[in-house]
Amino acid sequence: MELQQLRYVVAVAETSNFTRAAERCRVVQSALSHQIAALERELGARLFERTSRRVRLTPAGEAFLPAARECLEAADRARAEVAAAGGEIRGRLAVGAIPTVAAVDLPVALRDYRRRHPRVHITLTSAGSAELIDRVRQGGVDVAFLGLPPRAEPKGVQSRRLGGGELVAVVAPDHHLAVNETDLRSLAEEPFIDFRAGAAGRAQSDEAFAAAGVRREVPFEVSSADFMVDLVRQGLGVGMLPAAYAPRFPDLRVIRLRDAPTRVEHLIWDNRPSPAATAFLELIASSRP
Repeated sequence: MELQQLRYVVAVAETSNFTRAAERCRVVQSALSHQIAALERELGARLFERTSRRVRLTPAGEAFLPAARECLEAADRARAEVAAAGGEIRGRLAVGAIPTVAAVDLPVALRDYRRRHPRVHITLTSAGSAELIDRVRQGGVDVAFLGLPPRAEPKGVQSRRLGGGELVAVVAPDHHLAVNETDLRSLAEEPFIDFRAGAAGRAQSDEAFAAAGVRREVPFEVSSADFMVDLVRQGLGVGMLPAAYAPRFPDLRVIRLRDAPTRVEHLIWDNRPSPAATAFLELIASSRP
């Protein structure tokens, strides 16, 4: 069993197509098919069901795939550790971030990291805090930036608090609320645009309204801050954004809240960070006061 064979299996599993898998691996299809067939003979089991229309994993293939990925990740890690011992950082760095991260200028941090470590392959995923915690636990993301309610802590990962901040209400420029500051009770009759119920980005607002003894309606649930802002611009309701993030939308009216919801941003990572992830954590630590 060879690492290249494992790469071919993973590629076919992820593309569901031998031709596309061969293109991804930069090899002719006949060579890829031959190597997978040789691996299947060695294992004594077929890994894929092949028809004229589709390719899918057999039960044996489903069982084999996670172990194949683990082997490839371990090999990549071994190469990265050897390179790091010689003073060179290489490998991959998978970063995750909530869309409204504000404690760190993430584009600048990624730019600086790439300049320092050009042989690291960087990827970025935008998702909610709960999903990012799961991805870090499972190894799909190396480091991630979260936003959680003040009393919440990420579980099962290493973490560092980056700072907290208040949320503000944002409304369309022609909204009837012609105030610069108010409280949550004064907003209770307004329709709200917020993240889906249960999401960390929603919880901080829900907890603040509950603490104020106020009920509100959220007829519009969104999955991204940009979509929230688009709906706010159309006058469909009131949005809630971090105060440090809201200035990115100068066309919206910002209303500060005397009893504002708050959130805390966290940086999280796996219990055994790779050399590439360790270098990123060090860069973030050195860039903050």
